[in-house]
Amino acid sequence: MDNQLKRGLLDVCVLKATQKGETYGYQIIKDLKPYIEIKESTLYPILRRLETQGLLEVRSEEHNGRIRKYYNITNSGRLRLIDLKKEVKEFIRLYDFLRSDEDD
Repeated sequence: MDNQLKRGLLDVCVLKATQKGETYGYQIIKDLKPYIEIKESTLYPILRRLETQGLLEVRSEEHNGRIRKYYNITNSGRLRLIDLKKEVKEFIRLYDFLRSDEDD
């Protein structure tokens, strides 16, 4: 899969995983596991990028002697998620078109 396309789809998935309420990295990985396997080395740069873009808010709190970052989607993030979902729907329509004549 094209890296740019996969990156966009992962952004959608991470925003969606934060939509239900405050969460943290390991929980996002668990929430996405039934749909896509994502490693910490992939997730955390996405979280930082989404935070930098103002799509996520982050707070830190001690948990079991370690600092844990909690992520919450912003209003801008919710609007971006709506836009990204529209783009994914368009992609699905294109994919359906491309495979419409498949024999296998």
